Amino acid sequence: MAARGGAGCAGADWLPPRAPGGPVVRTVEMHAGGEPLRVVLPGGLPGLEPEPGLSVLALRRRLLASPELDALRRLLMHEPRGHGDMYGALLVRGPEEEEGAAGALFVHCQGASSMCGHAVLCLARLALDAGLVPPPPAPAHDVPVALRCPCGTVLAHAAWDGRRSASRVRFRSVAAFAAATDLTVDVPGYGKVVIDIAYGGAFYAFLSAEKLGLDVCSSKLRDLVDAASAVTEAAKAQFNVRHPVIEDMSFLYGTILTDGKDAFSEEPTSNICVFADAQVDRSPTGSGVTARIALQYHKGLIQLGQTRTFRSSTTGSLFTGKALEETKSGDHKAVIVEVSGESFYTGTSTFTLEENDPLKYGFLLK
Repeated sequence: MAARGGAGCAGADWLPPRAPGGPVVRTVEMHAGGEPLRVVLPGGLPGLEPEPGLSVLALRRRLLASPELDALRRLLMHEPRGHGDMYGALLVRGPEEEEGAAGALFVHCQGASSMCGHAVLCLARLALDAGLVPPPPAPAHDVPVALRCPCGTVLAHAAWDGRRSASRVRFRSVAAFAAATDLTVDVPGYGKVVIDIAYGGAFYAFLSAEKLGLDVCSSKLRDLVDAASAVTEAAKAQFNVRHPVIEDMSFLYGTILTDGKDAFSEEPTSNICVFADAQVDRSPTGSGVTARIALQYHKGLIQLGQTRTFRSSTTGSLFTGKALEETKSGDHKAVIVEVSGESFYTGTSTFTLEENDPLKYGFLLK
């Protein structure tokens, strides 16, 4: 027998010393466009089990209101297990009447979002590969995967070769719309600037970085983050966003700075998304692409079926988006947007804590 503490004891099921009765949280690690996604599979967090009649939106409310669940969110997102720009998804099983539709809660370092496109690109693959939704009996190029998100059900499509999913995924958004255009806000340190606000599962402010004296592709990241954060705070203070149907969606999630190339072109257009508490999306931002397509369609800059390519100014990763059809969201004219991109697995993790660790639920350096 190997000596206690020796290499021979560290088998596949071995866990380090931990708090008695403390959490053991297993995750699947993924990314889309460089933006990380730490996924907790169904049943992985106590308190998030589905109940009859309890929607994903209601589970999001529970997550935000529960100190115990919030501590687990911080454990997974914050340092030393995560970092200031970490992102995650908590998967929940659907009720019997929605069997085959996985539920997803989206978490970050500040709290919980209403929608996350890069996460959907990852979760559609994971749902198939992990058997959360029934895979087809034979290879198929276009397998539908329904994901119940706080903003509504999103339908993703992935390819299946009979053993595993392919990296490219696309999804149909919830109703996306322009909430305000040519809105003048006074941004401390930058003066009066004109912004647009649009919804793609979450609300974003949009403007060209040039209006702030910056270049979205060449300016220092810190300068872009500071400017975008200032716009977000000014817009929150001077304009109240309201979703016409779902009151919980009525908050401004972040600001997306662009290269100003909004008219239709075959060439990619670049942007950077700064959301929540100054987090930077490494991807082109799936819900941001949705909202930006809705905004361009509202302004008559693109037509139905025209595909645009969006580039992250941080990693160079690419998503595509196109307006599929017109619809309504309350009194708003809206569109359904299709977003496409690639997602990849990066590993698995198992997280524990020791009860005498003063930093067991994490910390953030800003």
